[in-house]
Amino acid sequence: MPVVEATIVVPVPPDVAFAVSQTTAPVRYRWDPFVREQHFVDGATRPGKGVRTFTRSRHGISMVSEYVSFQPPTNVGMKMVRGPWFFEMFGGGWRFAAAPGRPGHTVATWRYNFRCRPAFLRPVADRIGRWLLGRDIRRRIAGYARGCEDPAVLDAARQALDERAA
Repeated sequence: MPVVEATIVVPVPPDVAFAVSQTTAPVRYRWDPFVREQHFVDGATRPGKGVRTFTRSRHGISMVSEYVSFQPPTNVGMKMVRGPWFFEMFGGGWRFAAAPGRPGHTVATWRYNFRCRPAFLRPVADRIGRWLLGRDIRRRIAGYARGCEDPAVLDAARQALDERAA
């Protein structure tokens, strides 16, 4: 199964780094170049295991995904529940860990795995998917890093942390 991955070090501690990754509209649109529209479905109001989200990408492609893990401040995982016809399967995970030797910094690692369909096109489709998704994940994690330095994004992330702690 093809995998694409990107890693970056951001200048915030893991709890804040995780909170930035979970910001919602309109704050998310400040940093996430991939997302054009995103919202919770099924009446959910915050992320968590089993929660579903609708996402429309900048490419115009839509997907409903479900959180399969949600463990602040270390990791989050999702899987596609409904999406574009060319994905038989799509999943992703984001991990956050203290950066060794860099107090107050976090290593963020994002990974997507997927399987294209139809099966007879998979050898070509998987290569194209690796290239496209690899480009998108690198752009997306770079936007995330900019978000980790954006005062408005950081304020929203810290507010979410305070609300979660209350």
